[in-house]
Amino acid sequence: MTLALEIVLVITSILMVVFVLLHKGKGGGLSTLFGGGVQANLSGSTTVEKNLDRVTVILCLIWIACIIGLNLTQTFAVPS
Repeated sequence: MTLALEIVLVITSILMVVFVLLHKGKGGGLSTLFGGGVQANLSGSTTVEKNLDRVTVILCLIWIACIIGLNLTQTFAVPS
């Protein structure tokens, strides 16, 4: 059980990093430093961006559940 949770945690961590980096810059960050702020303000929120948000939130919830599950298995593990 612990090994499965650790594997899911690593996979979701890597996927979350990838999906967060795929997001469009909202302005005020490093993306405006390289001229990305004007384009981000002109284009509206697309369906792709909304779906990317949903996938990122779902991955985040799975990630949090894995952390809580690992913590519970460590806390209530029977010492050998």
